[in-house]
Amino acid sequence: MEFENQIQKLSDRIEKNKVNVITEEATKTSFILPLLNILGFDIFDPSIVIPEFTADIGKKKGEKVDYAIVINDKPIILIEAKTHTENLDRHKSQLERYFTVTDSKFAILTNGVEYLFYSDLAKPNVMDEKPFLTINMLELKSRDIKELEKFKFENFDVENILNMAGVQKYVSAIKDIFKNEVKNPSDEFVKLFASQIISKPLRQNIVDEFKVYVKQSFSEIITDLVSQKINSLNDKLNQEDEIQPTENIPQKDDNGIVTTEEELEGYFIVKSILAQSIELKRVAQRDTKSYFGILLDDNNRKWIARLHFNYSIKYIEIRVDDKSGKKYQLENIEDIYKYKDELIKAIEFLIK
Repeated sequence: MEFENQIQKLSDRIEKNKVNVITEEATKTSFILPLLNILGFDIFDPSIVIPEFTADIGKKKGEKVDYAIVINDKPIILIEAKTHTENLDRHKSQLERYFTVTDSKFAILTNGVEYLFYSDLAKPNVMDEKPFLTINMLELKSRDIKELEKFKFENFDVENILNMAGVQKYVSAIKDIFKNEVKNPSDEFVKLFASQIISKPLRQNIVDEFKVYVKQSFSEIITDLVSQKINSLNDKLNQEDEIQPTENIPQKDDNGIVTTEEELEGYFIVKSILAQSIELKRVAQRDTKSYFGILLDDNNRKWIARLHFNYSIKYIEIRVDDKSGKKYQLENIEDIYKYKDELIKAIEFLIK
């Protein structure tokens, strides 16, 4: 959990400071070296993290890669760094040359935001054409953090990482194929389904017709899966709230305050969003005549969001600083999901 928190804090720092980090050196200092430090590599020990590592290429002498990570006196990871505004695809060939003339097993091409991890799975000592792992520090997934943890100095095991890399290589390839087929189904992909539904010859006009059906079917499947996940989480939150004392969710009190089903639904949605950032038991609610408040630790001064549902036009107000919040109009209750990032920033502001 501590590692995950450190990575998330770095992600927040990158998001906050990227507009001011405009040079390669600033990218290294502000974004890349902090990550190496979190991974447990002593960035102040030149026998472990070697800057400007020499990688002579043929007749070219003095060619240097930005960093080499040394483990057991061997350079295991090469890192080529660019500014966060750079398109990494343009610099891959440079890293390929460095990789070939060293004994490294892994190579990382990064702009401080996106990290492309390479190895030599296809041919020994030749960097693979595609990365086995891609991590975007501004779009972190839980599985990204788990894979990144394998690169921690204390956990570092070449064979373990290579096994992961082999799996990720094929998983990534399958995901790419699937995404392409869902977006633009090939004739072969469409025939796989059409042949099991109709018995007539699959002429091109039939295939073209079924392409429309396949695209719509997969679109609906993805939508349904997302809805099921959201509903499942909301059901869980409902069950947790049901076992709390009834006074925690008043329906009506002596002051004439009425808590509506819409307000409770909005409350559960906010809790589902915050579940990834904080223990749910710390998220409380308190209704008033003017708005439905969602609080941290049941403290009015630590309000996270306020639901303004007592009027024909509905709003959610999300905290942005010590005193004020920003209002967002909602067409329907589910629109709260659009403001996931704002809600997470609000809770991070309160617990920092």
